[in-house]
Amino acid sequence: MRIGLIGTGRIGTFHAVALSRHDAVDALVVADADPDRAAAVAARTGAEAVAVDEVFASGPRGVDALVISSATAAHAGLIERAARAGIPAFCEKPIALDLPATLKALDAVESAGSVLQLGFMRRFDAGFAAARDAVREGRLGRLHTVRAVTSDPAPPPAAYLPLSGGLYRDCLVHDFDMVRWVTGREVGEVYATGSDAGPPMFREAGDVDTAAVLLTLDDGTLATATATRCNGAGYDVRMELAGERDQLAVGLDDRTPLTSAEPLGPGAPPKPWPGFLERFAPAYEAELDAFLDVARGELVNPCDGREALHALRIAEACERSRRERRPVSLREIPGG
Repeated sequence: MRIGLIGTGRIGTFHAVALSRHDAVDALVVADADPDRAAAVAARTGAEAVAVDEVFASGPRGVDALVISSATAAHAGLIERAARAGIPAFCEKPIALDLPATLKALDAVESAGSVLQLGFMRRFDAGFAAARDAVREGRLGRLHTVRAVTSDPAPPPAAYLPLSGGLYRDCLVHDFDMVRWVTGREVGEVYATGSDAGPPMFREAGDVDTAAVLLTLDDGTLATATATRCNGAGYDVRMELAGERDQLAVGLDDRTPLTSAEPLGPGAPPKPWPGFLERFAPAYEAELDAFLDVARGELVNPCDGREALHALRIAEACERSRRERRPVSLREIPGG
């Protein structure tokens, strides 16, 4: 396969390296708004650096599939362009930072009958997949409580915050996707709050550095999701699922940045997870494996654009809840 990749930042570089080593990839072409950055990644991976327009060329120079890992503001436009060209596309989340642009891009994909897979990599993590199986097979009994945690070890650059969409859309959206995917239930209502008591750059961007959400699922199960940009102990992503018969934890291993206060409990891990690329490297590679199978017509799309829309609608409800200081029903959010 001849694969195109647009966006050679941190995650784009990771994807380029993975694709360059993949048995199914015969040729890789990379592009970026910064040609020098694309050239550097091409030199590292043996890819060909081209202009963005060349990625959409037809004929022998065309690509069989496209990976979009550009800046968020460019996602929707590139998705629409790929759909018009009939190119199967994989895109890092989000499709866009607001619902109108998201729905417009999805309409373009569906009108063209094209393929779009979204990058919710936790669906390909072994722990989350095992938890999903446990819930779906009834091994925990009736599920009554879910607790999700995402804690970054340090804030992103200040310039990133106004472009990120905020903590709910940029970070907690992964937890919202996991709550739906693992439990098989829909979120009916949210109540969200947040704190900007950390670094001043969050207040300046109108964002929060720490957030907590109570989600009521459609069967009455209660879920909480918390996130922070300021977890100095390390990168911490976990989910706890408690049922009437048993309970299960995802993300609890010898690198979890968590120290027990109990005398006989585990101490601080010697090598805590430093970031998302290290923690989820196998999942990122697995989702690209799946995308190449999807692009060849050998696999049903495991995470299409509508799945991303569901998670974004929950994030939108959280923003409204935080702003208006009240519970928000998902029926209030367009796109359902």
